[in-house]
Amino acid sequence: MSASAPTPFAALHRRAGEPLLLPNAWDHASAALLAEQGFPAIGTTSLGVAAAAGLPDGAAATRTETLRLARRLGRTGRYLLSVDVENGFSDDPEEVAALAVELAGAGAVGINLEDGRADDTLAPAALHAAKIAAVKAAAPGLFVNARTDTHWLAVPDPGPETGRRLAAYQEAGADGVFVPGLTDPSAIEELCATLDVPLNILYSPAGPTVPHLADLGVSRVSLGSLLYRTALAAAVAGATAIRAGAPAPSPGAEVPGYAAVQAFHHDRPGPGAASDRG
Repeated sequence: MSASAPTPFAALHRRAGEPLLLPNAWDHASAALLAEQGFPAIGTTSLGVAAAAGLPDGAAATRTETLRLARRLGRTGRYLLSVDVENGFSDDPEEVAALAVELAGAGAVGINLEDGRADDTLAPAALHAAKIAAVKAAAPGLFVNARTDTHWLAVPDPGPETGRRLAAYQEAGADGVFVPGLTDPSAIEELCATLDVPLNILYSPAGPTVPHLADLGVSRVSLGSLLYRTALAAAVAGATAIRAGAPAPSPGAEVPGYAAVQAFHHDRPGPGAASDRG
């Protein structure tokens, strides 16, 4: 698709001064709740998908679970879906491209493809670029967000290596680039000035706010596994408080009732009663 006619998902990355805030879901209910709050696009969190299945994240162990979730979420029509596919679950670019075709067929409009490996090393930049090129050739309408883990892994002086990798990924056809772990405002602004594609930053509670990231030129802000980990913390806090004889702590928002959550089931309508059966 030409730059003058971007896909709806790509267009969300091109709103001046208004980055796409992408919350990350781990199942149907979390995606439905986020969509109800008006988020036009939702990503998946690879940690949430992996942990829910009792599998490790970043170890190419969740291809089946990721595809199953994409098929569940990609056909609702209520939001645009981007899928975190770790490193594509393979070092064979053609296998990664085949997965991309399956995800596009399931209704996904984008993928997040990372160059970090389970052994805490970076894949060769040329290999990652080959994966990007293969995906764009096989599924040209899919928005490829090319992630580099230079700021998360033990890369000394990561700035130059980040720039080198992002240049290669842009050249390979990436629609956007993602640098999790980068929180320094001046480095973010500098990087934005060198890129021809949108920059995605992972939100950090200790880093710049979303309005500040917008001022720096960031086009997309992902929440990653933050919401999933927050939900786990709320579950533990509630259970332990009740065990101790205290009221359940307030999560800061109204807890949805049984009927409201049941209504998110898109195969059948929820019950009228507000009972709590499980």
